[in-house]
Amino acid sequence: MPDDRVTEPSSGRGRVAWQVGQFLLAGAMALLLVGLATSVASRRIGEREAIIEARSNTLGAVQGAIEPAVTDALVSGATEAVARVDRAVQATKVQSSIVRVKIWRPDGRIVYSDDPRLIGSIYPLGADEQASIETGRIDAEVSDLSKPENRYEREFDKLLEVYLPIETPDGHRLLFEAYYRYDTVHAAGSRLWRSFAPISVAALVMLELVQVPLAWSLARRLRQRQLEREGLLRQTLEASDVERRRIAADLHDGVVQELAGVAYALAAGARGGGGEADRTHTMEESAATVRESIKGLRSLLVEIYPPDLEREGLDSALSDLLARASGRGVHADLDTSELSVALPGPVAGLLYRAAQEALRNTLNHAQASTVHVRVSANAEAAVLEVDDDGRGFDPGSPAAAGHVGLKGLEGLVGGAGGRLSVISVPGSGTQVRVEVPLR
Repeated sequence: MPDDRVTEPSSGRGRVAWQVGQFLLAGAMALLLVGLATSVASRRIGEREAIIEARSNTLGAVQGAIEPAVTDALVSGATEAVARVDRAVQATKVQSSIVRVKIWRPDGRIVYSDDPRLIGSIYPLGADEQASIETGRIDAEVSDLSKPENRYEREFDKLLEVYLPIETPDGHRLLFEAYYRYDTVHAAGSRLWRSFAPISVAALVMLELVQVPLAWSLARRLRQRQLEREGLLRQTLEASDVERRRIAADLHDGVVQELAGVAYALAAGARGGGGEADRTHTMEESAATVRESIKGLRSLLVEIYPPDLEREGLDSALSDLLARASGRGVHADLDTSELSVALPGPVAGLLYRAAQEALRNTLNHAQASTVHVRVSANAEAAVLEVDDDGRGFDPGSPAAAGHVGLKGLEGLVGGAGGRLSVISVPGSGTQVRVEVPLR
């Protein structure tokens, strides 16, 4: 068979490139969105980890240095007790990012602060601070610098406040508050992002690059299938046009000419030329011609659509088709002995169409005296073989390459998942074989 592969034009390659470009743009947008989401998530995780670390550091500083320095005299604001706590706080601040420390009584009085201006001031404690004193819970939150007790910390813009209860030797509960620079918390999130951002971004970029060849290949295959479908559509339209012209030619050269002859003969007889015997002979010849015309029309109708294909099956339809070959002096026989399963309607119709095209070529071009048609089927596939003893041809010749009927048939068989093969040698006949899967 001729090579019917579709060659993709430069415009098709441009369309493939455009589709791949769209894929790359979508991938870049997805990469950007994933990167932004990862950045936000990593910063939040880093900030949460920094807050946990601040709580842990605060608890360690309080239990290790500050709470042991707290005496009962601090509750009343004794100068020596305040100085003792201050020495412990200052030593702790040197080793941490604490910028402010406050110690409160439950009634809201500040009994110690590293800013002496706050000592002795009274401000109402919030519900969270009161709950921390009562339950012993350590907590952390962004400090509200708009509150009056935080007026000396406003220069820091944003602070993280960690608070927990402490006790004097006699069991008086106080609230310890430590204020940290929030930019240290933010920096912790940034460090976490920078630690794995290169790996995650590189992995996403590599994934995008790996997908580019796949996208290019997929786009080319889709474009190739589209071109093949367009080619099959053109072949189908061409085959339909050829079929219409063939039917018109058959009608014109056959039935129309025969009926025209009948009309002339009857007209001559009606004018009274000749004797009674001549008129009888003319009527008999005209009747015979009309019968042959009717027979030709029926054969043509069978070719266009076999009425027995759905009702009586492929065997009967092929028998009617072969009757035309026999009427033209070609010995035709049909073998369906190996047709062991019932064929689905689409498969039977496709095999009938293939037999029709093969027989048409045999009758019109092969100058054959014998044609054999064999149909076999099993659970896997159905096979049609049409062999003639005609003059054959070269399947690779330009004439064969332009054979619209065979090209259209090859497209139909290929669309059904089957395979069409033509074996022919000049002077040695032709075999057309069609195999169609049943599953």
